[in-house]
Order: sequence, then C-alpha cells, then structure tokens
Amino acid sequence: MEETRPYVQWDLMESFMVDVFKVYGVPEEDARICTDVLLESDRRGIESHGCNRFKPIYLDRIKNGTLLPVTNCEIVKETPTTVVMNANHGMGMVASYRMMERLIEKAGVYGMAGGTVFNSTHYGIAGYWTGMAEKAGMIGVSGTNARPSVAPTFGVEPMLGTNPLTFTMPTDEEFPFNFDCATSTIQNGQIEFYARSGQPTPAGLVVTRDGDTMTDSATILKEMRAGNCALLPLGGMGEEKGGYKGYGFIAIVEILSAALAGGPYMKALSGKDADGNDIMFRLGHFFLVINPEFFMGLDTFRTTAGNICRELRASAKVPGAERIYTAGEKEWLAWQERKDKGIPLGESLQREFIALRDECGLSYRFPFEG
Repeated sequence: MEETRPYVQWDLMESFMVDVFKVYGVPEEDARICTDVLLESDRRGIESHGCNRFKPIYLDRIKNGTLLPVTNCEIVKETPTTVVMNANHGMGMVASYRMMERLIEKAGVYGMAGGTVFNSTHYGIAGYWTGMAEKAGMIGVSGTNARPSVAPTFGVEPMLGTNPLTFTMPTDEEFPFNFDCATSTIQNGQIEFYARSGQPTPAGLVVTRDGDTMTDSATILKEMRAGNCALLPLGGMGEEKGGYKGYGFIAIVEILSAALAGGPYMKALSGKDADGNDIMFRLGHFFLVINPEFFMGLDTFRTTAGNICRELRASAKVPGAERIYTAGEKEWLAWQERKDKGIPLGESLQREFIALRDECGLSYRFPFEG
C-alpha cells in the first residue's frame, strides 16, 4: 500500500525527541539512548513501539511520577559472568543499555554472560538489546515482563504481560537473524496504533469475560485496563491451534524476568494500587549474551546461519505467495525504504508533536506544517 503520510527526516526527529526528553529532566546522554531505541523501532517499521509511544509511555509517565527521568543503575550482585541490576524506577532503556554494555564485555572474556534488571520500566523493543550483542559479533537473547494483559489458556482474565522472547544472531548476509516479537497474538502497542489510526483490531485476538472476541481498538484498551478483556497467547484460544505453546512461552519469560532477580510479577506489575492510584511499574528484564568465538568461531556461525536462512527462503512456496522471509528481513527492507525518506507520521502524531514543541518552548518547525 502506498504511503500517504508525510515524512519527517531522521535527524530532525532525533534532535526534537532528545530536546523534549531533556526538558522532562532526562540527562542528555540518557536522552540520546532512549531516543535511539524509539527511532530504531521506526527504522525497522515497528511503529507500535517507536515515536508513537514517545509521549504516552515515557513522557506522560515521567509527568505522573511513575517513571523517574534520572536512572540510578545500582549493581546489587555481580560475578565474572552475571549481573543483577536495580533500575530504581528509572528509564528501562538506559538500564538495559548499561546492562548490555557490561554483558558484552564479560562474554568477550568468558564466552557467555547473563543479567537481570528489576524495579525497571518499559525498555522499548527487545531487539535493540539483542542487536547490541549481534553488532559485537555475538548472540543476544532477551525478554521482559509487562503489565498484565494476556489470559492463560482456557482463561479470560489478564494475568501475564505480552512478554517478548527475542533472539538476534549474526549471519553473513546484509542483515542479522532477528526474531523480535511478543508471545501474545498481538501486543498492546499495536492496539494503541490501531486506536490512533481509527482501525479495528482483527477478530480473534482478544477475549472478553464471557468468552467472546472484541474488535473496537479504543474500547479494548479501556476494558483491558479494567480487567474486562484480555489478549490471547500465540496460537489463540484453547489448545487446538497451539495456544498452550504461546502460554508456555509467556510464562517462561515471566518467570525469568521476575525470579532471577526476586522481583514482582503478574498482577503486581499493573501500575495501580488497590485503590486504582498510579504506582511504579517495577518491571523485570533478562539478558543473555553468547560469544560464538568460544564455540566453533564467529565466521563458522555466520556462514551456517546465513546458509540456513538462504535455504529457507529458497524453499517451495505456497501457490500465489511472492516470497518466503526469514526473521529480520522485513525490518531490514523497511529500513531500505525509509532511510532516505524519514519517519511517516499520521495526523494524531503530528498534532501531538506540535503540542509537545509548544509545551516545551522549542523552536522546531516540522515539514508537515507547510
């Protein structure tokens, strides 16, 4: 489908977002990290986690006190190959960046390293952190828990987060193997994107208390917060289409994100107290870095991974299908399309950014203003 939204150049958007973060009290170095994580999502065409979430997930939470703009990364336990970090309710993206820096260094010496962060907040796309490992010639694995929005198999109550389980691995191609997605049928950010765009959520992805589905995106967001509907695990409702597999993966991420650091889980991550007041989210993340040089070498790994991907793409296709993709390919193609054009912004985001600019007293002028 041809893009009709106006584009904003990457450097303009980066400068603007960094300056807004700074006005909100985020130190400049941290603001640059957070901005790059959000823009990386848009570079990959993952609009559900890009600048679409700049205000509602980060700025609004700073304003209401459930996200601290200054991140105090406190190491509470460390060994040669492991790290446990308390993010102290600061920017989850900053804590994750500091964690990955540390783990990559350790894996360079010992071959593997793992870490976990607790008392954290939304950390953006998980693929950013696994991608840091890949850029260092290593394998990255990460996951995070989140506020409860997914029902267990045969359940209708939101108990688990959308909990991505993400892997990025080096290949000898122009792009890595990058598998970055939620373990639910759809994530909250995509429904938020649908609501902003006035689009319905496809049927069969959300279950109500009486077992029916729901498609009105704005209503889903409202009712989910009230506990009246829930997302479904990968595979969908019941067991016939493998919903129990998605449920199992979601539970694995929940356990690893909470139990390794002794952090809270499930309903304790709702961001609300018993009276419905806003409180800190206290999310947990886990990270694993594997260095192929400690196995049969990086070149061997890259070549084998690349061969696997190429053979998959060259395999027989369903009649009428144009091509077969491997994980990370569509994101790379999105970047080829967008790198010289910029970020496409819909009308609601245009209005939001103009309002932010005026609120912060900044002098930017956007191309969509004429």
